[in-house]
Amino acid sequence: MPAVSNTSPVLNLAIVGRLSLLRDQFETVMVPHAVRDELKIEEDLPGCNEIRGALKQGWLVTIEVKDMEKAELLNRELDRGESEAIALALQVRPDWVLVDEKEARNICKTLGLRVTGILGVLLKARRNGKVGPLKEVLDELMSKAGFRIGKTLYDNILREESNQA
Repeated sequence: MPAVSNTSPVLNLAIVGRLSLLRDQFETVMVPHAVRDELKIEEDLPGCNEIRGALKQGWLVTIEVKDMEKAELLNRELDRGESEAIALALQVRPDWVLVDEKEARNICKTLGLRVTGILGVLLKARRNGKVGPLKEVLDELMSKAGFRIGKTLYDNILREESNQA
């Protein structure tokens, strides 16, 4: 079940040592060159070793976007990584597109692409017993990776988790 990802899911999960959740759920995760550039894997930054390992293992792969005009059009509303990720998704038609930003998610849905993000990945991982309590993971994402989540959504996720228990 392949996926195309924007920068946020890959980088943030790598920073908290949970990048393997993407491999577990999607087997192959494709990123466009803009996302690979944004990941700054050549630098010594948090999460980069894990990302380099995923690239070396071959389940995280960089794919060239063929329709850069479409990416440029999307770039009017979104950043470069999001734009190329959506253009790549339209090109390869993966099962899922991984994006967290609201505007990018809305555009994906408008284009008929199935969308999830870090929170969806974490909820599924919790249901499958791949992670412990989500409060710990969410707090770690916010403190270590600077991941932003509103209080209402945070509370809703913890409530949904307790309802599944």
